[in-house]
Amino acid sequence: MALQSPGATGASSSVSRLLSSAKLTPTKSLFSSVDFLLGSSYSISKGIKRRNELSAFRGFTPLLKSSLRSPFSAKAAGEASPSSSSSDLKPEVAYLEDIVSEKGECGVGFIAHLENEATHKIVNDALIALGCMEHRGGCGADNASGDGSGLMTSIPWDLFNEWAEKQGMAIFDKLHTGVGMVFLPRDENIRKEAKKVVTSIFEKEGLEVLGWRDVPVDPSIVGHYAKKTMPKTEQVFVRIVKEDKVDDVERELYICRKLIERAVASESWASELYFSSLSNQTIVYKGMLRSEVLGLFYTDLQNDLYKSAFAIYHRRFSTNTSPRWPLAQPMRFLGHNGEINTIQGNLNWMTSREASLRSPVWHGRENDIRPISNPKASDSSNLDSAAELLIRSGRTPEESLMILVPEAYKNHPTLMIKYPEAVDFYDYYKGQMEPWDGPALVLFSDGKTVGACLDRNGLRPARYWRTSDNVVYVASEVGVLPMDESKVTMKGRLGPGMMISVDLESGQVYENTEVKKRVASYNPYGKWVSENLRTLKPSTFLSSAVMETEETLRRQQAFGYSSEDVQMVIESMAAQGKEPTFCMGDDTPVAVLSQKPHMLYDYFKQRFAQVTNPAIDPLREGLVMSLEVNIGKRGNILEVGPENVSQVVLSGPVLNERELEGLLSDPHLKSQVLPTFFDIHRGIDGSLKKALLKLCEAADEAVRNGSQVLVLSDRSDNPEPTRPAIPMLLAVGAVHQHLIENGLRMSASIIADTAQCFSTHHFACLIGYGASAICPHLALETCRQWRLSNKTVNMMRNGKMPTVTMEQAQKNYRKAVNTGLLKVLSKMGISLFSSYCGAQIFEIYGLGKEVVEFSFRGSASRIGGLTLDELARETLTFWMRAFSEDTAKRLENFGFIQFRPGGEYHGNNPEMSKLLHKAVREKSETAYAVYQQHLSNRPITVFRDLLEFKSDRKPIPVGKVEPASSIVERFCTGGMSLGAISRETHETIAIAMNRLGGKSNSGEGGEDPIRWKPLTDVVDGYSSTLPHLKGLRNGDTATSAIKQVASGRFGVTPTFLVNADQLEIKVAQGAKPGEGGQLPGKKVSAYIARLRNSKPGVPLISPPPHHDIYSIEDLAQLIFDLHQVNPKAKVSVKLVSEVGIGTVASGVAKANADIIQISGYDGGTGASPISSIKHAGGPWELGLAETQQTLIGNGLRERVIIRVDGGFKSGVDVLIAAAMGADEYGFGTLAMIATGCIMARICHTNNCPVGVASQREELRARFPGLPGDLVNFFLYIAEEVRGILARLGYEKLDDIIGRTDLLKPRDISLVKTHLDLSYLLSSVGLPKRSSTSIRKQEVHSNGPVLDDILLQDPEIMDAIENEKTVHKTMSIYNVDRAVGGRIAGVIAKKYGDTGFAGQLNLTFNGSAGQSFACFLSPGMNIRLVGEANDYVGKGMAGGEVVILPVESTGFLPEDATIVGNTCLYGATGGLLFVRGKAGERFAVRNSLAQAVVEGTGDHCCEYMTGGCVVVLGKVGRNVAAGMTGGLAYILDEDNTLLPKVNKEIVKIQRVTSQVGQIQLKSLIQAHVEKTGSSKGATIVEEWDKYLAMFWQLVPPSEEDTPEANSDHQVKTTTGEEEQVSNTFAV
Repeated sequence: MALQSPGATGASSSVSRLLSSAKLTPTKSLFSSVDFLLGSSYSISKGIKRRNELSAFRGFTPLLKSSLRSPFSAKAAGEASPSSSSSDLKPEVAYLEDIVSEKGECGVGFIAHLENEATHKIVNDALIALGCMEHRGGCGADNASGDGSGLMTSIPWDLFNEWAEKQGMAIFDKLHTGVGMVFLPRDENIRKEAKKVVTSIFEKEGLEVLGWRDVPVDPSIVGHYAKKTMPKTEQVFVRIVKEDKVDDVERELYICRKLIERAVASESWASELYFSSLSNQTIVYKGMLRSEVLGLFYTDLQNDLYKSAFAIYHRRFSTNTSPRWPLAQPMRFLGHNGEINTIQGNLNWMTSREASLRSPVWHGRENDIRPISNPKASDSSNLDSAAELLIRSGRTPEESLMILVPEAYKNHPTLMIKYPEAVDFYDYYKGQMEPWDGPALVLFSDGKTVGACLDRNGLRPARYWRTSDNVVYVASEVGVLPMDESKVTMKGRLGPGMMISVDLESGQVYENTEVKKRVASYNPYGKWVSENLRTLKPSTFLSSAVMETEETLRRQQAFGYSSEDVQMVIESMAAQGKEPTFCMGDDTPVAVLSQKPHMLYDYFKQRFAQVTNPAIDPLREGLVMSLEVNIGKRGNILEVGPENVSQVVLSGPVLNERELEGLLSDPHLKSQVLPTFFDIHRGIDGSLKKALLKLCEAADEAVRNGSQVLVLSDRSDNPEPTRPAIPMLLAVGAVHQHLIENGLRMSASIIADTAQCFSTHHFACLIGYGASAICPHLALETCRQWRLSNKTVNMMRNGKMPTVTMEQAQKNYRKAVNTGLLKVLSKMGISLFSSYCGAQIFEIYGLGKEVVEFSFRGSASRIGGLTLDELARETLTFWMRAFSEDTAKRLENFGFIQFRPGGEYHGNNPEMSKLLHKAVREKSETAYAVYQQHLSNRPITVFRDLLEFKSDRKPIPVGKVEPASSIVERFCTGGMSLGAISRETHETIAIAMNRLGGKSNSGEGGEDPIRWKPLTDVVDGYSSTLPHLKGLRNGDTATSAIKQVASGRFGVTPTFLVNADQLEIKVAQGAKPGEGGQLPGKKVSAYIARLRNSKPGVPLISPPPHHDIYSIEDLAQLIFDLHQVNPKAKVSVKLVSEVGIGTVASGVAKANADIIQISGYDGGTGASPISSIKHAGGPWELGLAETQQTLIGNGLRERVIIRVDGGFKSGVDVLIAAAMGADEYGFGTLAMIATGCIMARICHTNNCPVGVASQREELRARFPGLPGDLVNFFLYIAEEVRGILARLGYEKLDDIIGRTDLLKPRDISLVKTHLDLSYLLSSVGLPKRSSTSIRKQEVHSNGPVLDDILLQDPEIMDAIENEKTVHKTMSIYNVDRAVGGRIAGVIAKKYGDTGFAGQLNLTFNGSAGQSFACFLSPGMNIRLVGEANDYVGKGMAGGEVVILPVESTGFLPEDATIVGNTCLYGATGGLLFVRGKAGERFAVRNSLAQAVVEGTGDHCCEYMTGGCVVVLGKVGRNVAAGMTGGLAYILDEDNTLLPKVNKEIVKIQRVTSQVGQIQLKSLIQAHVEKTGSSKGATIVEEWDKYLAMFWQLVPPSEEDTPEANSDHQVKTTTGEEEQVSNTFAV
């Protein structure tokens, strides 16, 4: 059925003739790449079935840039024509290592004239705005090569006509002329060849090439790195003679570009030819340039004849600095600020869907536009390609973006009221296009429409305004252009999922509701959905066991279950309905190194978000997440019709047996069950491979015969010893990859019916590699058997366990799995199941190329590992246990989670702890030697155990080696929060590190100022200042040199920050990356509460992300803020090892960090889900290797110190890390053990028997540690380092740092396989400076800032020094960022957080940059007349901030957005008054600040723990999520508030308490007095009327306060009865 939306007009007959008569038949390979012609998304093969042998694999190396590749080589392309049938095109999957090598975020905006009036002013204004967002971009190591900037405009015909006349050419026919902006090869001869190919294809397509124009440029302003790859830029003008409609002209140009890309793809210079644009409507000028010089480089942009009615501008911050001109933006349609974190899945699904692409507008030439995607291009480029396909196929730009980047339309009260028809639209497309998920502000234009849309979570800033002279502006920031405020008629912001669109032809501006309504009305989506989309109704679980206990045991043994799995995971989930929690991290060998058999899932580690996109909180922000899944065939995305939505919807991916039966019986789905067993009766070798090939053939045949669901099943009535089950993950991956390769993947869904799946991680793996649903039949049977067991029945009867029914036990299990899956998705920042399915968001450790290519193609496996035969043997180890004569009567306990004698080896075992305690307490070198011997005799546990040293020198005497006192300065301890561990432990570690000259880390939660001064009152090892410690000396200090800034911002005050030597931004934690934390109420003592500015006994939530780090430029801003408040402290960024960390680290280095910390998965934790401890994060060895190589390759290594931690136990660990490039070394768990920890592994219970990890005073009294113990430990480590250096012949650590040539693989055989360690040992060179010189360099500077100018004012300095009052007024611009922060730091350093008695009254006029008034100290009163960007009042501890618009505006202040997102983040005091609205997450994690604002976006008061917020207008969704303290008063004039409140914690009631009424009124009165608010004045004047419209949001900790509870005051007319009636019970 043809598409019915506007613009979907069919091609004319002339196009039809042209398409049929002028087809290109190249002789080169058809390999093509969409954007910059590097590599391919396709291979060509004559056959349509999977090849029967895998011997054709390309050479495999585990290096990052040479990952696994398809067995189908480019040479197989042969002579195929671009118009071959679709079956000749072999899709190839996306490779993770290509994807992670290129990440970027940006600043963007557009300007559009509503009357479509083209002027040079629009272009000039865009260049000015672009220049004002330079701080949002990045630069290479030369500080001059920009990461990219660009401009998209309408075509400047006047300029080009002037050129044409000078050339003696006729002026251009606008309707029939296309203009290509082309990057060409630098070499003149190659350039001629490239232009010849381009011209030839245009001519073969029936287009006339009118001429080539040299684009005038000024290369002198290009940076060194960018100049090395700077292309020759020319414009080509072509005439399309037979088309009279713009859409047909544009389609023809699109086909030509695709054919050109294909034709040159096999040329050596293919990557040097790139079309920035080829269009009849738009043109793109871009390059690897800083934003300020774009207009200087392209001199056309300075020409008055360059006129346009609109301009999209873009400044890029790439985490990878390799200059790549084509990746600058805008792309051909889009300017994208953000990151698509589902990109691997999106690319694979786009590749899969290409076989089914059909549309009448292409007249059979769909093959000529394939491939659509290019994995080697950026995520932005691929999103642009997907949008381009839809738009060129007839969709409108708005419709295309709604399909690709849909809003969170479920649980959306406003949407249901304003545009409910959009729900039908989204429901229709949900099963056809997986969302391109991640933080994204997308600007778009096809030349006729200009618009912008925001991602479903609203994670990028987007402000817009309109003026009386009919110009609309959208930008990442306000203040990018000087503006006469009296002409501004509208100011707003894009909220989550919102869109704004400008129709240039009609002059209409469509805001979100109108856009969505218009698009949703194109087709009868509601009718189609209701008639064709079926929902699988939940079925009850089985009510009795289906197997005998002995048979269940046998199956559990066959499928690899252990007693830990059953008791700690399955039974725990069945009993409690949530994932089990454990502590102390993972100290067991990774699966490939283990001597015990492991399930295949254990070779996979979940990837997670860090820096370039944020994790999500699945508990507090669940409204944007969904596990819904559509089952069945996915139709042709280019055509619209009812048949496309003929699918079955599941509420989640976990099926019980009856629900699976329901799907099998659905006649439309034609489900086919495929058994998954392999036959070994003729031997193991080759058996697994043979079975997989047969399985893939059977799947292929079933789909071709019409099956829409393939059920892969290892269910068997009578298991046979010679027919073991194929690991289900291997089977699912193989079928998924095979169907992609053969163009069949969209035709069927895969369901796993399996016994080998019971933990969250197992489900996540199956889903990530292609399964749409799973029936875990043996896990469900295990739940049933548990519920029937005598032990369970007795425990329930005796009250030792809550009573659950058989049904409830299985429901609990499913609930726990679903909750766990949401957490896995959220770690990567993914909201929807459909975006996670098939996205392969894992890294593999220990599987070889054969296995990866067969089932997990595209995933990173950098050290090789098991073959299929080796995997078959490991599988058989489990299977045969079920059939041996001496089969045990109970499951074996492998000891993978808890240490047990005879079980899996644990690095932190009791013997090790005892040996270490003996050595440090007795100060015995002999005892330390025994400890060393214990470590050297341990089994291979971590990858560094596979390495040993070699030397090119003779040994030297130890006396010649640098002293231990110098080495220990490189040692740090881990960031353990005071709260997770006891005060005694925390302070003992700090004192020890200060004695040594090393660095301890505060962890999250602040620090007691009493610790910052040296002790002077020590007698016999005791001090009255710190009476709970022993072993002290005069001169000891308990301050932590490194003070941590974590996501909760607990205890982060100006004084805390200025008393740090280093400030650490904890982006992730090794034991639970991508997750937040929660300090249970029982650990929040009065002391902890005081330090964290909260209440005793109230749980404290740390969000998964920093809410001011959603991208790399956001991180750069936080680094800027911290350097601002404490310019003497180095700023470190803590990352966790995973594939792609080198790219992220490059971005961090460019973001001006001083230190990058790489943490391994084996770090400790106070509490974390078992699945996170065991299955997330990578080993630091690989992360360090990648980081070192990437930073050196990008010329950035000298900028930063590299610190590494994770499971360090010895001097050998230190030296291996040094040889791999690390400058400093972190010890966490071992430092705790040295101070007394006995590894009881019950940290999460508050019951630590030796008081190391408890807040209970009676347990803390048992703390045995002395600072001297830890000092001894680190000195032993340093002496061990000295001894090894002497044996190697080196005098100092500096000499071996980065020297991987001093390492070699140990001559040792692993039990399971052979590993390739070349990745760990590879080197791309050494830094140009020594490690010591890098460590000693000055703190990175913010450069000149407004605060420095203010601090040079004698009156201001006099007021600070002598506590006087001063008044100052000055202008401010958006480039003035973190204003007030440095002044606050100066005050805090001198007076602390509360001691300043003076008054600094500072008034600013204009648009403030990000982080305005951050970390404000008491005594600072800041007034802003104008507007502000994101992060106003971040971390403020006192003072007052007043923000109001200028007096004569063309808009109502209460309707305008005048401050940005995430205001008052982590504020610990002060007042904020805003006359106007704020963006998302107002007062997030506010501790004690009070604020009045006139409207907010989503997530207002999220995670608040104190203070008071008054909102005099509308709010967005999810108000008060995670709010455990403080009060909020919200005006609800239209009765729409209640559905928007997250009712999990807070109670909603009317303001009945007199004290609460007084608090509310006094704040509003102050607001009116400070801002002149007319809205506030009206409320005060009509107080009784408006008071009744306010709701008070009260968390449990505030219920008994006088502000919230009338019982705390003298009885008034508001009696108890009325109070009850005014309470909205939740």
